[in-house]
Amino acid sequence: MTDLKGKWVFITGASRGLGKLAAEYMADMGCNLILHSRELSHTIPLAEKLRAKGVLVLSVAAELSDLNSVSKMLDEIDSFHVPVEVVLNNAGLQIAYRTDYYSTPVNDYEISFRVNTIAPMMICYHFLPMMEKSGFGRIVNTTSGIALEPEQAGYSASKAALDKVTIDIASKLKGSNVLINLTDPGWCRTDLGGDKAPNSPESALPGILVGAFVNDGVSGRIFPAQDFAGLRLEDAVRKAECIQ
Repeated sequence: MTDLKGKWVFITGASRGLGKLAAEYMADMGCNLILHSRELSHTIPLAEKLRAKGVLVLSVAAELSDLNSVSKMLDEIDSFHVPVEVVLNNAGLQIAYRTDYYSTPVNDYEISFRVNTIAPMMICYHFLPMMEKSGFGRIVNTTSGIALEPEQAGYSASKAALDKVTIDIASKLKGSNVLINLTDPGWCRTDLGGDKAPNSPESALPGILVGAFVNDGVSGRIFPAQDFAGLRLEDAVRKAECIQ
């Protein structure tokens, strides 16, 4: 299992839900953190809590549907002059549930792809060259298991596109110590998943994080987080490394 103590981890959508839980977990592992949210004020309480654990914490803000805002955020992260070695692309948007799916507006696709595909891939493209140069990196992109639901076409299509590009990039990282994988949290009771979801947010841990800790040189996998629910991190990572 990879030891990430002291490494810098960038988490999108860190102010609430699974992103917040991931930030707390990584701080407990001794990681330094860069927290993203739409507004800087959203991560102030979390940043203070995490600093009390003895780690360094920085915050950035960006609206992921505004690609210029994403670019400015990445420039700001560069200005911190810290090595971002782990990226958790956690943030996502489920724009609507269209019962009349034949009337799905084009805007559903446009916004969904900006937030769920283009923004996370901009982040990947930004940090991957630095990771390859340094000889270490971990990226975990968050996908979705939603299928056969045209009611959520914009969301599911944008996540499928993220899967495709992630797996394609993974094929170029063979033999490196830079790994890019995917995680599917499952349907959890978050702001995105709603209160009718069968799984607690906590059940997604440590599954949504195993891609940051695997150390077997394999990229391009999807880790279903619910398959790791209740496991210790070490056991979860061993199980993840058996997924080929």
